[in-house]
Amino acid sequence: MLLSREEMTFDWEGARLDPVRDRAVLGWMMNQFLYGEVTGIQCGHWLYGAPDLEAARFFARQAVEEFQHVDNFLRILDLLGEKPAPPHPLVRFLSTGMMPASFDEHVCLEMAMGEGFVLLALYAVIDTIDHAEIRDILSRAVRQEERHVDFGERRTAVAARHRPGVRRRLLGLSLVSTWAVRRLGRFLQRKLPPAHPVLSRLPEFLEFAVDCGQLRLRRMGIVKSSVTDLSALQKTAAVVEAYGASLASLPLRLLPRRRLTDTYLRDPAVARAEQEPPRSDGSLHVVR
Repeated sequence: MLLSREEMTFDWEGARLDPVRDRAVLGWMMNQFLYGEVTGIQCGHWLYGAPDLEAARFFARQAVEEFQHVDNFLRILDLLGEKPAPPHPLVRFLSTGMMPASFDEHVCLEMAMGEGFVLLALYAVIDTIDHAEIRDILSRAVRQEERHVDFGERRTAVAARHRPGVRRRLLGLSLVSTWAVRRLGRFLQRKLPPAHPVLSRLPEFLEFAVDCGQLRLRRMGIVKSSVTDLSALQKTAAVVEAYGASLASLPLRLLPRRRLTDTYLRDPAVARAEQEPPRSDGSLHVVR
């Protein structure tokens, strides 16, 4: 990934979440994660709209992993003695309401930025929860989440490099998702106990997470310097362009488009297989 585990690790100074004392709060957290994993159904949409075989294979594997994670969070809820429950409206908005309209938006917003925020939250739970089995479950899950973030970062960086016109639109949409994350943080700040050793530091952690997201935007090539260096006018223009472009392209989404089934013969993976020399014994050559 473009940010290392160390860069995405918040210093909790030894503070711990207790699975008994903090059962209700942890149950609420796990239900937000659970909803996010169920939105893995969107992998099917992007598999159908994949621009190349690499992306199609990745989304097929990711869909399986997301539904494995559903089982993981159901197991954690059971360990905590909590029941599955609906997500907060802002979590629903971030995971479903902001579903992107293009592949470039998906890899940037959902995978690099969105799953990047989720990864930070998972690291925080792993680093603070005083429950070995829950830590082990989450530690296995984050290895797959890291692959998802890495894919999103790489494909976003390619888009920013080869299609510079998408940068401002991706920045605008990222600013809206960051706004929603901050709103969610303010909601939690009002609801959580102020003297709790971990939860009282939530505002610090939230700003840390936002800073990591802005660093990711810079390393992917969406912005040249820090997002904080942008003026209010520049940020507003980016948001207006992002949503204006989405509205303008709405009629075009109704038109037929060329999909992977039309273009696969020109795909690098297929072209490479075509160039493989035949085996001298006349048997089929299997590309692995």
